[in-house]
Parts: sequence; C-alpha cells; structure tokens
Amino acid sequence: MKRRDFIKRTTAAIAAPMIVPSFVLGKNAPSNRINVGQIGCGRIARDHDLPETMKYDNARVMAVSDLDVKRLEEGKQFIATWYEKNKNKKISDIKTYADYKDLLADKEIDAVIISTPDHWHAQPAIEAALAGKDIYLQKPASLTVAEGRLMSDVIHRTGRILQIGSQQRSMPQFRIACELVRNGRIGQVKNIKIGLPGDPSGPEEAEMPVPPNLNYDMWLGATEYVYYTEKRVHPQNDYSRPGWLRCEQFGAGMITGWGAHHLDTANWGMGTEYTGPIAVEARAEFPTSGLWDVHGPFYVEATFANGATMQISGDFPNGVRFEGDEGWIFVTRGDYTVTATDPIRRGLNAQALEASDPKILTSEIGADEIHLPISEEQHGDWLNSIVTRKPPIAPAEVGHRACTNCLISHIAMKLPRKLYWDAQKERFINDDEANAMLSRPQRWPYGTDYII
Repeated sequence: MKRRDFIKRTTAAIAAPMIVPSFVLGKNAPSNRINVGQIGCGRIARDHDLPETMKYDNARVMAVSDLDVKRLEEGKQFIATWYEKNKNKKISDIKTYADYKDLLADKEIDAVIISTPDHWHAQPAIEAALAGKDIYLQKPASLTVAEGRLMSDVIHRTGRILQIGSQQRSMPQFRIACELVRNGRIGQVKNIKIGLPGDPSGPEEAEMPVPPNLNYDMWLGATEYVYYTEKRVHPQNDYSRPGWLRCEQFGAGMITGWGAHHLDTANWGMGTEYTGPIAVEARAEFPTSGLWDVHGPFYVEATFANGATMQISGDFPNGVRFEGDEGWIFVTRGDYTVTATDPIRRGLNAQALEASDPKILTSEIGADEIHLPISEEQHGDWLNSIVTRKPPIAPAEVGHRACTNCLISHIAMKLPRKLYWDAQKERFINDDEANAMLSRPQRWPYGTDYII
C-alpha cells in the first residue's frame, strides 16, 4: 500500500486490528503445524492471545494450563468452542494442566503463550526456553530488572524464539511514525511526550476464604504471602479487569502496564532499543490506604545520551509524541482496543497518526533509508519466526529494555532525587538504595532464583 493511501485510512479512527489471512508454509500437514500450549487463561488470553493465535491454520492450541481449575475447564471449553465456531472443527482432546510445569514437560507441545499476571512472566518464560519451547510472552517482560536480564540471557543462550506482546509494533501507524522519525522527517529528536494514565486507589478489602478451585499459594508465587481477598486476585464469576493490576506486589501499575507499549515505541523511534536513558527523575502520588497501592497521577522525565528528553504523564494524550527541531509526529492506537478497559479516550484521540505538517506523513522513505521490519499481526509474526528461526519483531532483549525503562521510572517515583543510569551495566551510578530496588526477595520455592 502506498504511504499516501495508508494515511488516508489511518487518520480516521482505527476501529479494529488488521485481520490477516492465515499463512500456510507448504501444505497444511500436521508436520507443519505448531502445537501450542496456553499458560494462563484469563482475560487477556481469552480476549486477545488465544483468538489471535488460533486464527492461523499452522497453529493448533492443544493444551491449556491454569492454577484456577475453574478457569482451566472454562479455558478448555473456550478453545473447543472457538475452533468449532470459527474453523468448523470439533476438538475433544485439548489437554489440561493445573501446573504449567507439567505442560512444559509435554513433548508434543512446540510453543507456549504466557498470559499470566506480571509477577509470573519471567519465570515460566525461562523454564519454557529451558524445556525447548518457543514463547509468546505478554508484556511487561518482567517484574524486576534483574529477572528480566536473566530471562533475556536464557532466551539467547537457548536459541528459542520469544515474542513480547508489544503489538503496537504490528500496528502500521506506529511503524510509519518510527520510520519517519528515524529518517529525520522531523529533524533531530529533542523531546518525547508519552501519555499514560494512573490508577485510582480503592477501599480496604477483608480477608476471604480461598476458593477451593484456586491454588492461591502458587498464584502468589515468588511474592510474599498476604491473605486472600478476591479483588487482590481475579474475579471468580467473570473475566473483567483483575485487581492484581493495582497491587504493587504483582506489578508496577500503568507505568509498566501500558508504559511497556509506549516506551517501546519511543525506543523504536529513537533507535535506542538496546540501551536506555542516562538519567531519570520522577514524582508520583501513591495511595496511603486501601488494597490497591500502585501509582496514581505521576510525572517522569528521562534524559538520553543523544540529548533527547522524554516526559511521561497522564496529563498528555494517550500516545507518543516525537518532537524534533523541524516538526512533530503524534501516534496512538486510535479507537483500537484489546480489552474493554483499555485506557483510550474514544473520539478525542481517534486520529491515529498526526504531524505538525501533513506533508511529513506522506513523505516516502527512500530505498537507501532506514526501513523498519513489517509485521501485520503480532501472533502471526511469532508463528512465522518459529518456522524461519529469524528474530520476531519484538524479541526478548527489546522487550526487556522497554520494561527496564518502565521499571527504573517506577524506582524514580519512590526516591526524591535524580537517578543516573548505566544502561550497559544495568545499574544506577553510585546509588546503593536505588540498585537494591532492581530485584526483590523471592519466596521459595517460586521465583527465578530457584530455577534449576
């Protein structure tokens, strides 16, 4: 598609992700199919990861694992119903595993999708790679910088394919914006503004009996033991937004929740995908009571070695604005959502790609200029990489670096000073207190510290 034709389409609201025809490598024989296991069958798996993978003819989701046996059985039924409705296939032999490690031991399974809470990202990804599986991992890549570094190192050492669920890389307006920025269409990048909301606080929640269908000790994983209450975990009767997203014990809030997407886009546009800022400072409001304790309103400012600054705040429109000495480009998702609670502002930011001068957006990238890789859909790109063994569009190290930028921003929210970052060593410079926050104590027998 010509760039001008694309601009005509994407400056209107983007209402749905691009639907890509299933690709088939050779004949669609069983030997060409990728047998996939799904780890975690909650909201993001059902709304996004499973449907986006099952639509491809060369993938067969043949197993599911969840530590809530109610969700495990409902996940099995979801997969079977989807195949019958959308592929006219009746499947009765979907395997179920209450422990994902048993799924990883299944030699029939080639690859896994990990759609678990944030504190259960790095460990199963590492164990999957050690078990010889390729991996699709929901963002953010990790709960801490230390476990993210270990995950990326293991992926590279084992040679497995890992795709981070940074699906903005597979949305054309983000690639085009980053290509234009990388090729100097707004001059030298001076500043980047990233719009991210905070989360509200909530009331105290009383202790509740652990449902018999939930392995709560395993759900807590490497984090410290705290009493069970439903809003700390996930709803028992539906698949609405789970409460753990607002608990610092299991994640960092929106700075990693959506920050993993937008900071990855900023890295892509600046060409800083394998490095990070040199300094970061921040302020944030945190709840002083209640179950939910992730950050609320906040402001982060980071400085990069190329002289550019980056500001992150909920006061900016949700998206990424690249500002150069010759103009600006703003890119966002438009009206596209993955889940019903995605923090987009319908109508107000429905225009997915804008620039200070419309001519910037219609500028053609020459043959001798930088061309970023094209992916039409994130899960399809992952499946293609599994077959070709070529890197996917969001490999482990890229995901780790974007997540690291988010996590050090979160650390800066906690400390009342400017922090200086050595991106090569992945350590703060002369700051023991900040460096102590790059990892967390892990509760045996869970956590990356105890992987054999």
